[in-house]
Amino acid sequence: MKKLQALLAIAMGGALLNVGLPASAQPAQPGFATVIRTKGDVTYSLDGGVHKYPLIPGKFLEAGATIYTSENGEVDVILGKAIDLPQAKWVPDRVSLAVDAPVRGLVTYRPSAEQNVVRMQPNTTLVIDKLTTTSSGADTVSDTELDLKKGSIFASVKKLSPAAQYLVKTPTGIAGVRGTQFSITLNEDGTIKSVMVYRTLNDDGLVLAVTSAGGTTQTFVLKDGEMWAPGNANPIPITPEIRRLLGEVFPILRTPFFQVVSYDYDRTEFRESSDFGF
Repeated sequence: MKKLQALLAIAMGGALLNVGLPASAQPAQPGFATVIRTKGDVTYSLDGGVHKYPLIPGKFLEAGATIYTSENGEVDVILGKAIDLPQAKWVPDRVSLAVDAPVRGLVTYRPSAEQNVVRMQPNTTLVIDKLTTTSSGADTVSDTELDLKKGSIFASVKKLSPAAQYLVKTPTGIAGVRGTQFSITLNEDGTIKSVMVYRTLNDDGLVLAVTSAGGTTQTFVLKDGEMWAPGNANPIPITPEIRRLLGEVFPILRTPFFQVVSYDYDRTEFRESSDFGF
């Protein structure tokens, strides 16, 4: 994995890794993954899966947490600073027998600006390896590293500052982005099935470094409307149908909306109503 990270650093001119911050920058602070939507069975763990707890909207997760979706589960999380979501006063302070911070119920939420959002599809496992934010004058620098163990994700990443980085690691490759809407899907054995880019917000594109079973590493740069899959010597255009489907997902992820309509305290359960346009 270190070899892949080095290749990414070279491919993107050192912008993704090991970038020094201005002397005026404050020390890095822990970032948070704010859960804003769940569907079906979704759990999280703070100890690598030894103990798992139900995951509900409003939960804050820090680096080191692992998120799991079942065969019917989905979850959307915003990555970065902790977001002060509106709280429903009629919900008890604690809603699950978890060992960490309590969660309260939420009413509605729509961010006023574009966010870094990840949507996990069913049968997906994602580890938050690193998540920090650093205040540098008028700018905020984020450092995000995710480890996709299995399954599939959609990710919408806003245009990052030059010193920021955003990496998604997989068992056989690593992707670096600086302002991109993309998806990564793995095969059952953990190898990459496909990487698709719907839209980039700068000229860098998505840099993908992939290692084959024989140990050979290749680096690809994916631009708007391109995808890579094993067997492709170079990125190829995505089909109009796939682009249409991605076009339904990503505008919603940029500024997501949800509403919790009721809470069953005896069963420690939320019933959620979400408006995602499809």
